[in-house]
Amino acid sequence: MVVSVGRGPRLLASPRWRAVAAVLAGALPALAFPEPSLWWLAYAGLVPWLSLLRTAPTYRRAALEGWLGGAGFLLVVHHWLLPSLHVFIVVLAALLGLLWVPWGLLARRLLGGAPGPGRVAVALVVVPAGWLLAELVRSWEYLGGPWGLLGASQWQVAPALRVASVGGVWLVGLLLVALNTALTVLVPARGARLVALGGVVAVAAVVAGVRYWAPQPRAAGTVRVAIVQPGMIDGTGSTVRRFDREEELTRRLAGRRVDLVVWGESSVGADLAGHPELRDRLAALSRAVGADLLVNVDARRSDRPGIFKSSVLVGPGGPTGDRYDKMRLVPFGEYVPVRSLLGWATSVGKAAGEDRVRGTRQVVMRVPVPGGGELSVGPLVCFESAFPDMSRQLAGDGARLLVAQSSTSTFQHSWAPRQHASLAALRAAETWRPVVHATLTGVSAVADPRGRTVGPWLDQDRSTAAVYDVPLARGTSPYVRTGDWAVYGPLGVLAVFCAAEGVRLLRRRGGAA
Repeated sequence: MVVSVGRGPRLLASPRWRAVAAVLAGALPALAFPEPSLWWLAYAGLVPWLSLLRTAPTYRRAALEGWLGGAGFLLVVHHWLLPSLHVFIVVLAALLGLLWVPWGLLARRLLGGAPGPGRVAVALVVVPAGWLLAELVRSWEYLGGPWGLLGASQWQVAPALRVASVGGVWLVGLLLVALNTALTVLVPARGARLVALGGVVAVAAVVAGVRYWAPQPRAAGTVRVAIVQPGMIDGTGSTVRRFDREEELTRRLAGRRVDLVVWGESSVGADLAGHPELRDRLAALSRAVGADLLVNVDARRSDRPGIFKSSVLVGPGGPTGDRYDKMRLVPFGEYVPVRSLLGWATSVGKAAGEDRVRGTRQVVMRVPVPGGGELSVGPLVCFESAFPDMSRQLAGDGARLLVAQSSTSTFQHSWAPRQHASLAALRAAETWRPVVHATLTGVSAVADPRGRTVGPWLDQDRSTAAVYDVPLARGTSPYVRTGDWAVYGPLGVLAVFCAAEGVRLLRRRGGAA
């Protein structure tokens, strides 16, 4: 942030330059996610932003720079939405950036000036809790969901995946922010360097402890799953041509002894009950391949009003009756929040012209496998794979395989497809359940119960059917068993700190009176 020895400090004393620096500093950690995937940047990427906050001349300034940094972070993480939402993405980033105002105030309060050992020790716990609060609120599905959680940047780091199996992606994020907090004060806080160094060591010790002593899933055989990825098909009649291509690719799987065939999100564009010809073609495919097909129907249902996105299992005799209707819809993409007020978004971008209907419950499907027995499958649709609680619920309900059906065709050649595919590793590590991430146009991916990649990713230039030998696992992960303790604990600490601060302010005012 310092441009030169002479001019740098003066530049950062300027409110205008500090505002620019806050936006840039907030945007920096976003580079830890795919496509750049500079995962190591998350270990110190918050330091410039925290350094600005701790040197803010006033709390009002710290609040402003917390807001600007949050907006910068969200704008870069979600910049690929620009072609769909146009200027509205800037408005959304600015609104959601307000969630980092409390974090900015906490950083200023605990790290500002010359903090002593006690203040730094408190900061190592409370500042990460403040970041968690911002992530937790924005993870509400009506605010866009948990896309771009800091911990998710570590999807390919084995020790981080072990941590996720204990406390979910939330614990990974907490440790990253704690590390950044310690590094921020390691040099300037001369009187508390030992505590800051202790914070770095403590983070390393937690990761090492989890890596060497936390339980691991036990191998339980494999299942052969085929992903059918038709590739980019658009223009007039694209729905029909896509189905034809999926049918062609699926027929090539005959004789390959697959246990389940998975098509991507919106792979079928008409309700099967109202279009028996499509139902019969899918049933014929199941008979030809010797396995059930898990397709995704994006259409107006014939038995009830409204458009649904539904995972439908089809066997040799047609639909088996197993059906999951997507519960968490993409804001603006699949519905417009408070349409009476925000309906104008459809005129400036590609917002949904009609709201889709939500499902009401999660479903575990029973898939018969050749040779006898059955496989319990938990379906997720689109960005539902970003929600840790949904995959945890499915694992707790008995699913042995998680399947995420997705389509990021609107965002081809952006960061979105790889960001989405990377989530498979996090959900698998959290639940000890393998995850199959099947898309229409790439990137499709498979992760084993430890979050490790199985086979090659199917990139955005592929139109193919690929078969994966997917490892299964026995056991229940600590995260599935204990739940979100890594959320409730820090929030409790934050509540205690805020209460203590309130008491301190009241006593100060009472003393002044």
